[in-house]
Amino acid sequence: MGRVYLDWNATTPLRAEAREAMVAAMDVVGNPSSVHAEGRAALGLVQKARKQVAAAFGADGADVVFTSSATEAAALALAGRGIACSDLEHDAVLSWCEASLGVAPDGAVAVDDPARTALQSANSETGILQDLPDGLFLVDATQSFGKVPFAFNWSGATMAMISAHKLGGPKGVGALVMKRGTDVEARIKGGGQEMGRRSGTENVIGIAGFGAAAEAAARAVDNRECERVAELRKILEKTIAESCKETIFVGKDANRLPNTSCFITPGWKGETQVMVMDLAGFAISAGSACSSGKVKPSRVLRAMGFDEVEAASAVRVSLGPTTTEDEVKRFSEAWIREHDKFRARGR
Repeated sequence: MGRVYLDWNATTPLRAEAREAMVAAMDVVGNPSSVHAEGRAALGLVQKARKQVAAAFGADGADVVFTSSATEAAALALAGRGIACSDLEHDAVLSWCEASLGVAPDGAVAVDDPARTALQSANSETGILQDLPDGLFLVDATQSFGKVPFAFNWSGATMAMISAHKLGGPKGVGALVMKRGTDVEARIKGGGQEMGRRSGTENVIGIAGFGAAAEAAARAVDNRECERVAELRKILEKTIAESCKETIFVGKDANRLPNTSCFITPGWKGETQVMVMDLAGFAISAGSACSSGKVKPSRVLRAMGFDEVEAASAVRVSLGPTTTEDEVKRFSEAWIREHDKFRARGR
């Protein structure tokens, strides 16, 4: 049997629609800033993708500024702003903010001043969804976009950051979405591309893939693909819970992304679980992809009140549209076998 990929929150396989759009874009020679026919053709691809992303994100009438990543979008939005956030935020946001907001044991963040707050719509490690207050300065929608219904225009936020590779698009493309009329200071200066907000020749091929992936992901959300994925997660968690009574499922009673399961087996280190499951043919993670290579307890779980041993004993399994019930059952059975070996060794 082949390997099973269960780390969709880290990055997703490229959607067929994105691949097709990118291959077609490779044959478009022009620079989008050139005024000749070739340049206009390239610009047309960028503008088409901008409309696709805006429509899929419920951001019609807003400005979509393409960047190299959600990380760059965060820097563009937050640099020098003095914005508050919680310890649950991704490092891309936390690096620019003051982590002063409280976190409840269920993962809910207490927001005091929305207009001066950055808040994730969904946590990448636990999948827990936040209630977004009206007037939020920045929403990190990187994990929720393409997985659950979301509309920027309904969110009440001034800005949002998103990423292509989290929803079936290519790596190396993101966007900052802003209410029309919002000002940001360009951090990359030069030719004034992207409405003067982000200079540099546009990544036409990647942007075309982003647009096609966003459109396809929105269609899957409309078709309730998330409900099928949620049923698979239910099978996974039920199977493991029946065999491993000590395992804790983080946010089990909270509103979560349908594809995400974060669970703790106290004393069995998360990185050890990742390694043994990798050898067994399954790709999972011990936390955020940007930090899982660092052997330390999860900052997110510590903020939620878990102790150091528990926070170091967590793994995340994240499913996707092509994940099958057979794959979930095979993973659960393999994980239980490895857990039994761990328990037999006396921990």
